[in-house]
Amino acid sequence: MCGIWAIFGCNYDAVDLYTAALRVSHRGPDNFRICNLSQLRNCVLAFHRLQIVGGSGGMQPMTLKQYPHLTLLCNGEIYNYKQLQEEFGFSYESDSDCEVIVHLYNQFGIKKASQLLDGVFAFLIIDTANNSVLLSRDTFGVRPLFYDVTKNNILGVCSEVKGLCDFKINGHKAFQPQHLPPGHSMVCKISEDGKVSKAAPVQFHRIGKMPAHFLHQANKLNNGYTKEAIYNNLRCLIYEAVEKRLIGQRSLASLLSGGLDSSLISAITVMKMRERGDKKPLQTFTIGMAESPDVTAAREVASYIGSDHSEITFTPTEGMNALETVIYTLETYDPLTIRIAVPLYLLCGYISENTDNVLIMTGEGADELAQGYLYFHKQPTAKDGDIESRYITYHYLFILLNTLAKIILK
Repeated sequence: MCGIWAIFGCNYDAVDLYTAALRVSHRGPDNFRICNLSQLRNCVLAFHRLQIVGGSGGMQPMTLKQYPHLTLLCNGEIYNYKQLQEEFGFSYESDSDCEVIVHLYNQFGIKKASQLLDGVFAFLIIDTANNSVLLSRDTFGVRPLFYDVTKNNILGVCSEVKGLCDFKINGHKAFQPQHLPPGHSMVCKISEDGKVSKAAPVQFHRIGKMPAHFLHQANKLNNGYTKEAIYNNLRCLIYEAVEKRLIGQRSLASLLSGGLDSSLISAITVMKMRERGDKKPLQTFTIGMAESPDVTAAREVASYIGSDHSEITFTPTEGMNALETVIYTLETYDPLTIRIAVPLYLLCGYISENTDNVLIMTGEGADELAQGYLYFHKQPTAKDGDIESRYITYHYLFILLNTLAKIILK
């Protein structure tokens, strides 16, 4: 989880710009860089790094010797960067997984580049050869990206709204940040003075359509809709989903509630660790009020999979004391989101303060996609249940904020 921030076409005071960029410093505790682009007037870029893949060569803003006119800011993890390098013969200059985005854009343009990425991402590319800035966001919106172009043609881009809220024009807020919709990219033209023309996001992929990158992967899926084919395909996809997320080079742990999704993810993670020769027990964590059903169930699962398990309990007072920070960080008042995020805030605070774990495995979206909530038992028809489960499309506005809470709140 990293933080990206950029302003185009403005001449605000340097101190104000620096202060605004620091509003999202919690997203990247490992390194920070703020800079101008020599080829572009009135442009300031900032990057807060949480190092997951690669060493110092993965620091951003990233400009490659091969393409000096392209500069990348990306918050993401690209799981298929090695496969893409092999398939297209890219010559990497770093060990960063995000570098592949620059190569793909240079060869194919923003639409196909975004389609070929298997990962979670929110990025911008400045192309000084074509006087343009390009934004893109993954299909589910796992990585957030906010932007706005003012009436004065100033473009602001940030991983969180708070990074754009301090700027004013004639005493009024300069920006009204909005989400770049998931599965969309956008191309804005830049004038000589750095001002940016407004543009509309264009969809490059939607949920329900086969991803382009899937056609380039060796997935052993069965055709047809027999039970055997469906079971095999589910098993294959879930195993692959876990394995490809183990590309990081930092310490790994898993959240474990004792429910089906987190138990399955934790168990597969242990299996994949063993296959890689890692004999250390996976650290798992659960939180709840004293002897809650989740704590009891998680304890049983942890014993079965042989994890190094920790149980954290909290009181109603501790939960209430965390509310203000949770709301500020997640930038939402949605009751369901906040209710779920409060214990996650306390749990991740414990993990941050007492361990060196950075990569945290968890299960999100399973209850919606697989109709695990109790109210699904009351669905009038199977079609109604299918329609309801497809509201996962809007998870980036609510439930996925809790995924962010797991990483950035502490």
